[in-house]
Amino acid sequence: MGTTVELTASDGHQLGAYLAEPAGAPRGGIVIGMEMYGVNDYLKSVCEKYAAAGYAAIAPALFDREEKDLVLPYDSEGMRRGKEISHAVNYDHVLDDVTAAASHIASVGKVAISGYCFGGTITWLSACRCDFDAAIAYYGSNMCDFPDEEAQCPIISHVGDLDTAVPPADVAMFKAKRPEVDWYIYEGIQHGFDSHVRPERYSAEASALAWGRTQDFMAQHIG
Repeated sequence: MGTTVELTASDGHQLGAYLAEPAGAPRGGIVIGMEMYGVNDYLKSVCEKYAAAGYAAIAPALFDREEKDLVLPYDSEGMRRGKEISHAVNYDHVLDDVTAAASHIASVGKVAISGYCFGGTITWLSACRCDFDAAIAYYGSNMCDFPDEEAQCPIISHVGDLDTAVPPADVAMFKAKRPEVDWYIYEGIQHGFDSHVRPERYSAEASALAWGRTQDFMAQHIG
C-alpha cells in the first residue's frame, strides 16, 4: 500500500500526494494527474498498478489550493463541483504542483506524467510547459483547447470515439495541428473508460489495451 506525503510547490503552497513505490529498484517514476474528483480510491489504485509494474507513482492533490484533501463522489453534485473547480483553476499553479510531485520522485531516474479527464489536460500542458521524459493522456477533457502548444517530450493519448468531452471532431482538429501526438482511438467507448469503479463507463477490454500500450511506451521512454 502507498503512503500520503506532503509536497511544497515553488511558491510555498503545500499539498498532499499519494505515493506508491515498487518493491524493488524503480524502473523510473510517473506523476498521476487526477480526475476532477480528487485523489480517490480509483486514482490510488492506478498508482498501485504502476508500482506493481516497477515505477514510483505519485498522485498530487491538485485541488488542495481550493480545499485540502477534497474527494468528490461520482454523482451529479460531485460532477458539478468538480467542473466548477477544474474550470476555475490557475494552470500555472497546477503545473507548479505537478512539478513538485515530479521533484519528489526525481531520484528514481526518468519521470513521466499521465492523467485522466482533468488530469489528461494537465498531462498535455505539462508535456508542453514542464520537464518530463514522456506523457500519457487519458481522455483529457480540455486538452483540445490547447492545440497551439508544442510537446517537449514523447506523448500518447487514449480516447473513446463516443467521448462527449473529447469528441471526434475536436480530436481530428487537434491531430491536424499536432501530428506528432500519437492518438489511440477506442471504438464504441465512452469518456472515463479506465475507471473500474464506474461500471456505466468502464470497459475492461479498452482499459487493458490502453494499459498494454502505455506499458510499452513507458518501457521505451522511461525504463
